[in-house]
Amino acid sequence: MKASIIIPNLNGEGWLKDSIDSCINQDFDGEYEIIIVDNGSTDSSVDIIKECATRFERLKLVEFKENTGFSYAVNHGIKMSSAQYAVLFNNDAFAQPDWLSQLVKVADSDENIFSVGSLMIQHYNRELADDAGDYVPLFGWTCKRGDGLSKDRYQKQERIFSACGGAALYRKSILNEIGLFDENFFAYGEDVDIGWRANNRGYKNIFNPKAVCYHICSATTGGRYNAFKAVKSGQNTALLLYKNMPVLMLLLNLPFILIGFLPKYLAFLHNGYAKELMQGTKNAFKMRKEIDKPKFRLKNLPNYIWVEWKMFVNCFVYVDYRIKRALKIK
Repeated sequence: MKASIIIPNLNGEGWLKDSIDSCINQDFDGEYEIIIVDNGSTDSSVDIIKECATRFERLKLVEFKENTGFSYAVNHGIKMSSAQYAVLFNNDAFAQPDWLSQLVKVADSDENIFSVGSLMIQHYNRELADDAGDYVPLFGWTCKRGDGLSKDRYQKQERIFSACGGAALYRKSILNEIGLFDENFFAYGEDVDIGWRANNRGYKNIFNPKAVCYHICSATTGGRYNAFKAVKSGQNTALLLYKNMPVLMLLLNLPFILIGFLPKYLAFLHNGYAKELMQGTKNAFKMRKEIDKPKFRLKNLPNYIWVEWKMFVNCFVYVDYRIKRALKIK
Protein backbone atom coordinates (compact mmCIF):
# COMPACT_ATOMS: atom_id res chain seq x y z
CA MET A 1 0.00 0.00 0.00
CA LYS A 2 1.26 3.46 -0.87
CA ALA A 3 -0.20 5.67 1.88
CA SER A 4 -2.17 5.62 5.12
CA ILE A 5 -4.07 8.80 6.01
CA ILE A 6 -4.19 8.98 9.80
CA ILE A 7 -6.77 11.26 11.43
CA PRO A 8 -6.81 11.77 15.21
CA ASN A 9 -10.23 12.86 16.47
CA LEU A 10 -11.75 14.25 19.64
CA ASN A 11 -15.35 15.50 19.60
CA GLY A 12 -15.17 16.66 16.00
CA GLU A 13 -18.79 16.06 15.02
CA GLY A 14 -19.20 19.57 13.61
CA TRP A 15 -16.66 19.14 10.82
CA LEU A 16 -15.51 15.51 10.88
CA LYS A 17 -17.73 14.13 8.11
CA ASP A 18 -16.59 16.76 5.60
CA SER A 19 -12.97 16.15 6.58
CA ILE A 20 -13.25 12.38 6.08
CA ASP A 21 -15.16 12.81 2.83
CA SER A 22 -12.37 15.01 1.46
CA CYS A 23 -9.97 12.11 2.12
CA ILE A 24 -12.32 9.50 0.66
CA ASN A 25 -12.70 11.52 -2.54
CA GLN A 26 -9.00 11.75 -3.38
CA ASP A 27 -8.00 11.50 -7.03
CA PHE A 28 -5.12 9.11 -6.36
CA ASP A 29 -3.85 6.31 -8.60
CA GLY A 30 -2.27 4.24 -5.83
CA GLU A 31 -3.88 2.27 -3.04
CA TYR A 32 -4.43 4.10 0.23
CA GLU A 33 -6.32 3.64 3.47
CA ILE A 34 -7.76 5.89 6.17
CA ILE A 35 -7.10 5.20 9.85
CA ILE A 36 -9.10 7.26 12.34
CA VAL A 37 -8.05 7.21 15.98
CA ASP A 38 -10.80 8.47 18.26
CA ASN A 39 -9.56 9.82 21.57
CA GLY A 40 -12.61 9.16 23.74
CA SER A 41 -15.14 11.39 21.99
CA THR A 42 -18.40 11.97 23.86
CA ASP A 43 -20.30 13.39 20.88
CA SER A 44 -21.54 11.60 17.75
CA SER A 45 -18.06 11.32 16.18
CA VAL A 46 -17.89 7.52 16.28
CA ASP A 47 -21.28 7.16 14.58
CA ILE A 48 -20.13 9.56 11.85
CA ILE A 49 -16.94 7.56 11.32
CA LYS A 50 -18.83 4.27 11.11
CA GLU A 51 -21.20 5.73 8.53
CA CYS A 52 -18.22 6.90 6.44
CA ALA A 53 -16.74 3.39 6.68
CA THR A 54 -19.78 1.99 4.88
CA ARG A 55 -18.77 4.12 1.87
CA PHE A 56 -15.02 3.42 1.99
CA GLU A 57 -13.98 -0.14 2.78
CA ARG A 58 -10.38 0.78 3.59
CA LEU A 59 -11.39 2.97 6.55
CA LYS A 60 -10.31 1.66 9.96
CA LEU A 61 -11.50 2.99 13.31
CA VAL A 62 -9.60 2.79 16.58
CA GLU A 63 -11.51 3.79 19.72
CA PHE A 64 -9.79 4.87 22.92
CA LYS A 65 -11.81 5.42 26.08
CA GLU A 66 -9.94 8.61 27.00
CA ASN A 67 -7.90 11.37 25.40
CA THR A 68 -4.45 9.88 24.87
CA GLY A 69 -3.04 13.00 23.19
CA PHE A 70 -2.09 13.72 19.60
CA SER A 71 1.29 11.95 19.61
CA TYR A 72 0.07 8.69 21.14
CA ALA A 73 -2.94 8.60 18.81
CA VAL A 74 -1.00 9.15 15.59
CA ASN A 75 1.76 6.77 16.68
CA HIS A 76 -0.88 4.08 17.13
CA GLY A 77 -2.11 4.76 13.61
CA ILE A 78 1.42 4.69 12.20
CA LYS A 79 2.09 1.33 13.87
CA MET A 80 -1.10 -0.07 12.31
CA SER A 81 -0.03 1.08 8.86
CA SER A 82 1.88 -1.11 6.44
CA ALA A 83 2.07 1.65 3.82
CA GLN A 84 5.17 3.37 2.49
CA TYR A 85 3.97 6.76 3.73
CA ALA A 86 2.09 7.85 6.84
CA VAL A 87 0.02 10.95 6.08
CA LEU A 88 -1.32 12.89 9.07
CA PHE A 89 -4.47 14.95 8.70
CA ASN A 90 -6.40 17.06 11.21
CA ASN A 91 -10.08 16.40 11.75
CA ASP A 92 -10.83 20.09 11.04
CA ALA A 93 -9.03 20.15 7.68
CA PHE A 94 -10.47 19.60 4.21
CA ALA A 95 -8.29 18.35 1.35
CA GLN A 96 -8.41 19.25 -2.31
CA PRO A 97 -8.93 16.18 -4.58
CA ASP A 98 -5.27 16.06 -5.69
CA TRP A 99 -3.83 16.73 -2.22
CA LEU A 100 -2.58 13.20 -1.56
CA SER A 101 -1.16 12.69 -5.06
CA GLN A 102 0.78 15.96 -4.77
CA LEU A 103 2.31 14.91 -1.44
CA VAL A 104 3.31 11.48 -2.75
CA LYS A 105 4.69 12.89 -6.00
CA VAL A 106 7.22 15.04 -4.14
CA ALA A 107 8.14 12.28 -1.67
CA ASP A 108 8.74 9.81 -4.52
CA SER A 109 11.18 12.23 -6.16
CA ASP A 110 13.91 11.87 -3.51
CA GLU A 111 14.52 9.13 -0.92
CA ASN A 112 16.24 11.70 1.32
CA ILE A 113 12.93 13.52 1.84
CA PHE A 114 11.49 12.74 5.27
CA SER A 115 8.33 14.83 5.20
CA VAL A 116 6.23 16.81 2.75
CA GLY A 117 4.08 19.63 4.10
CA SER A 118 0.90 21.08 2.64
CA LEU A 119 -0.25 24.60 1.91
CA MET A 120 -2.86 24.93 4.63
CA ILE A 121 -5.29 27.76 3.89
CA GLN A 122 -7.66 29.39 6.36
CA HIS A 123 -11.07 27.76 5.94
CA TYR A 124 -13.02 30.93 6.62
CA ASN A 125 -10.77 33.25 4.59
CA ARG A 126 -9.49 31.34 1.60
CA GLU A 127 -7.16 34.07 0.39
CA LEU A 128 -4.98 33.71 3.49
CA ALA A 129 -2.49 31.03 4.44
CA ASP A 130 -2.87 29.19 7.72
CA ASP A 131 0.42 27.27 7.63
CA ALA A 132 3.13 26.82 4.99
CA GLY A 133 5.54 24.93 7.22
CA ASP A 134 6.86 25.55 10.72
CA TYR A 135 10.14 27.11 11.81
CA VAL A 136 12.20 28.00 14.87
CA PRO A 137 14.25 31.22 15.23
CA LEU A 138 17.18 31.55 17.65
CA PHE A 139 14.77 32.86 20.29
CA GLY A 140 13.35 29.35 20.64
CA TRP A 141 9.76 29.92 19.55
CA THR A 142 7.89 27.56 17.25
CA CYS A 143 6.29 29.61 14.47
CA LYS A 144 3.80 29.01 11.67
CA ARG A 145 5.13 30.22 8.33
CA GLY A 146 2.67 32.46 6.53
CA ASP A 147 -0.12 32.50 9.12
CA GLY A 148 -2.52 35.28 8.09
CA LEU A 149 -0.61 36.35 4.99
CA SER A 150 -1.70 35.91 1.38
CA LYS A 151 -1.52 32.33 0.15
CA ASP A 152 0.00 33.72 -3.06
CA ARG A 153 3.25 34.40 -1.18
CA TYR A 154 3.74 30.65 -0.72
CA GLN A 155 3.73 29.14 -4.21
CA LYS A 156 7.29 27.82 -4.32
CA GLN A 157 8.32 24.27 -3.48
CA GLU A 158 11.23 24.50 -1.05
CA ARG A 159 12.98 22.99 1.92
CA ILE A 160 11.54 24.05 5.27
CA PHE A 161 12.50 23.54 8.90
CA SER A 162 9.58 21.21 9.59
CA ALA A 163 6.18 20.29 8.18
CA CYS A 164 3.00 21.04 10.09
CA GLY A 165 1.61 17.71 11.30
CA GLY A 166 -1.92 18.91 10.61
CA ALA A 167 -1.53 17.88 6.96
CA ALA A 168 1.79 16.22 6.15
CA LEU A 169 3.32 13.08 4.69
CA TYR A 170 6.09 11.19 6.51
CA ARG A 171 8.33 8.46 5.09
CA LYS A 172 7.87 5.33 7.20
CA SER A 173 11.41 4.01 6.63
CA ILE A 174 12.90 7.18 8.16
CA LEU A 175 10.38 7.12 11.02
CA ASN A 176 11.70 3.64 11.80
CA GLU A 177 15.20 5.14 11.98
CA ILE A 178 14.63 8.33 13.98
CA GLY A 179 11.64 7.22 16.03
CA LEU A 180 7.95 8.10 16.06
CA PHE A 181 6.34 11.21 17.54
CA ASP A 182 7.52 11.88 21.09
CA GLU A 183 4.62 11.08 23.41
CA ASN A 184 5.98 13.45 26.05
CA PHE A 185 4.58 16.11 23.69
CA PHE A 186 0.91 15.45 24.50
CA ALA A 187 -0.09 18.13 22.00
CA TYR A 188 1.74 20.95 20.17
CA GLY A 189 5.36 20.98 19.05
CA GLU A 190 5.61 17.26 18.33
CA ASP A 191 5.74 17.90 14.58
CA VAL A 192 8.58 20.42 14.96
CA ASP A 193 10.43 17.96 17.18
CA ILE A 194 10.25 15.14 14.66
CA GLY A 195 11.20 17.46 11.78
CA TRP A 196 14.16 18.75 13.80
CA ARG A 197 15.31 15.20 14.49
CA ALA A 198 15.22 14.52 10.75
CA ASN A 199 17.22 17.70 10.07
CA ASN A 200 19.87 16.60 12.56
CA ARG A 201 20.23 13.36 10.58
CA GLY A 202 20.53 15.21 7.26
CA TYR A 203 17.07 14.40 5.92
CA LYS A 204 14.85 17.02 4.29
CA ASN A 205 11.42 18.46 5.04
CA ILE A 206 9.79 19.89 1.91
CA PHE A 207 6.89 22.30 1.44
CA ASN A 208 4.66 21.58 -1.57
CA PRO A 209 2.30 24.48 -2.40
CA LYS A 210 0.32 22.25 -4.78
CA ALA A 211 -0.83 20.03 -1.89
CA VAL A 212 -3.69 22.23 -0.73
CA CYS A 213 -6.12 21.86 2.14
CA TYR A 214 -8.36 24.21 4.11
CA HIS A 215 -8.09 24.35 7.89
CA ILE A 216 -10.39 25.68 10.62
CA CYS A 217 -7.47 25.75 13.12
CA SER A 218 -7.77 24.98 16.85
CA ALA A 219 -11.30 23.67 16.41
CA THR A 220 -10.58 20.83 18.85
CA THR A 221 -8.54 22.71 21.46
CA GLY A 222 -10.37 26.01 21.22
CA GLY A 223 -8.78 29.33 20.29
CA ARG A 224 -5.26 30.70 20.24
CA TYR A 225 -4.95 31.33 23.98
CA ASN A 226 -6.29 29.08 26.71
CA ALA A 227 -4.96 27.42 29.85
CA PHE A 228 -4.27 24.08 28.15
CA LYS A 229 -2.28 25.70 25.36
CA ALA A 230 -0.36 27.89 27.81
CA VAL A 231 0.85 24.92 29.85
CA LYS A 232 1.78 22.91 26.77
CA SER A 233 3.50 25.91 25.17
CA GLY A 234 5.77 26.44 28.16
CA GLN A 235 6.45 22.74 28.58
CA ASN A 236 6.97 21.73 24.98
CA THR A 237 9.08 24.73 23.96
CA ALA A 238 11.57 23.93 26.70
CA LEU A 239 11.57 20.21 25.93
CA LEU A 240 12.00 20.86 22.21
CA LEU A 241 15.15 22.93 22.68
CA TYR A 242 16.65 20.69 25.35
CA LYS A 243 16.07 17.56 23.31
CA ASN A 244 17.26 18.63 19.88
CA MET A 245 20.17 20.96 20.57
CA PRO A 246 23.53 19.39 21.40
CA VAL A 247 24.88 20.80 24.67
CA LEU A 248 27.29 23.22 22.98
CA MET A 249 24.53 24.55 20.71
CA LEU A 250 22.22 24.95 23.68
CA LEU A 251 24.81 26.96 25.60
CA LEU A 252 25.59 29.06 22.53
CA ASN A 253 21.94 29.94 22.03
CA LEU A 254 20.95 30.30 25.69
CA PRO A 255 21.17 34.15 25.72
CA PHE A 256 18.83 34.33 22.69
CA ILE A 257 16.45 31.79 24.25
CA LEU A 258 16.27 33.79 27.48
CA ILE A 259 15.67 37.01 25.55
CA GLY A 260 12.96 35.27 23.54
CA PHE A 261 11.17 34.08 26.67
CA LEU A 262 10.34 37.63 27.81
CA PRO A 263 7.97 38.69 24.96
CA LYS A 264 6.35 35.25 25.06
CA TYR A 265 5.73 35.64 28.80
CA LEU A 266 4.31 39.14 28.29
CA ALA A 267 1.96 37.89 25.56
CA PHE A 268 0.56 35.17 27.80
CA LEU A 269 0.43 37.61 30.73
CA HIS A 270 -1.63 40.01 28.61
CA ASN A 271 -4.06 37.20 27.82
CA GLY A 272 -4.25 36.01 31.42
CA TYR A 273 -2.24 32.79 31.16
CA ALA A 274 1.23 33.66 32.46
CA LYS A 275 0.84 31.37 35.47
CA GLU A 276 0.02 28.42 33.22
CA LEU A 277 2.98 29.20 30.94
CA MET A 278 5.35 29.15 33.90
CA GLN A 279 3.80 25.92 35.18
CA GLY A 280 4.51 24.31 31.82
CA THR A 281 8.13 25.47 31.93
CA LYS A 282 8.51 23.96 35.41
CA ASN A 283 6.96 20.73 34.14
CA ALA A 284 9.62 20.54 31.42
CA PHE A 285 12.41 20.82 33.97
CA LYS A 286 10.92 17.89 35.90
CA MET A 287 10.43 15.86 32.71
CA ARG A 288 13.93 16.32 31.27
CA LYS A 289 15.12 12.93 32.54
CA GLU A 290 12.24 11.22 30.72
CA ILE A 291 13.29 12.68 27.38
CA ASP A 292 15.20 10.48 24.95
CA LYS A 293 17.80 13.07 23.96
CA PRO A 294 19.68 11.91 20.83
CA LYS A 295 23.43 11.58 21.30
CA PHE A 296 25.79 14.05 19.65
CA ARG A 297 27.28 12.54 16.50
CA LEU A 298 30.32 14.14 14.92
CA LYS A 299 29.22 12.97 11.47
CA ASN A 300 26.09 15.08 11.91
CA LEU A 301 28.09 18.28 12.50
CA PRO A 302 27.20 19.73 9.03
CA ASN A 303 23.54 19.11 9.84
CA TYR A 304 23.80 20.88 13.21
CA ILE A 305 25.44 23.81 11.44
CA TRP A 306 22.60 23.88 8.89
CA VAL A 307 20.04 23.96 11.70
CA GLU A 308 21.91 26.79 13.47
CA TRP A 309 22.09 28.78 10.22
CA LYS A 310 18.37 28.28 9.58
CA MET A 311 17.53 29.43 13.09
CA PHE A 312 19.60 32.57 12.47
CA VAL A 313 17.86 33.23 9.15
CA ASN A 314 14.50 32.55 10.75
CA CYS A 315 15.00 35.51 13.07
CA PHE A 316 14.72 37.76 10.00
CA VAL A 317 11.80 35.72 8.67
CA TYR A 318 9.97 36.30 11.94
CA VAL A 319 10.73 40.03 12.08
CA ASP A 320 9.56 40.45 8.48
CA TYR A 321 6.37 38.57 9.33
CA ARG A 322 5.67 40.72 12.39
CA ILE A 323 6.20 43.90 10.38
CA LYS A 324 3.74 42.74 7.73
CA ARG A 325 1.15 41.86 10.35
CA ALA A 326 1.64 45.18 12.18
CA LEU A 327 1.19 47.11 8.93
CA LYS A 328 -1.69 44.84 7.93
CA ILE A 329 0.08 43.79 4.76
CA LYS A 330 -1.32 40.56 3.35
